[in-house]
Amino acid sequence: MQITNEKVVTLMYELTVTDADGEKELIETVEQEDPMAFIQGMSGLPEAFEENIEGLSVGDTFEFSIPAEDGYGEYDPTAIVELPKDIFKVDGEYVEEMLEVGNYLPMTDDGGNQLNGRVLAVEAEFVRMDFNHPLADKEMFFKGTILDVRDATQSEIEHGHVHGAGGVQH
Repeated sequence: MQITNEKVVTLMYELTVTDADGEKELIETVEQEDPMAFIQGMSGLPEAFEENIEGLSVGDTFEFSIPAEDGYGEYDPTAIVELPKDIFKVDGEYVEEMLEVGNYLPMTDDGGNQLNGRVLAVEAEFVRMDFNHPLADKEMFFKGTILDVRDATQSEIEHGHVHGAGGVQH
């Protein structure tokens, strides 16, 4: 069975990017013991990732790169914002370990969209956050193997995610 839209794809891979010195830096390893599973066409991954594995079958290997503009985009300086420090209070108190520089915090924007922001600085009245994706401005290099391909169930398609092993349990 080949990878096409609405197929559940299970795979393992290594993701590297080029660091400031031009050397490849390992960012993520997904092993066979704990693989990634998603529905092709509904994964939330960059479209270029899905395009590169389209048509592959169980046992096929892949190796490709995705330029920044086709991945998580170019670094956007307007995605750095200063938020009032008071919004970070929990039960009226600041959780100091939460507001450490470098931490990623899950947040919700005015439209109800979920996003992660990285703490850049904590000042007396505000917290400077970077809402760029951690892989923005990075060319990504993927190398991996297709472990399984199957038809998505109607329930998985309706929910937009894989159920069972490698997916959501409910």
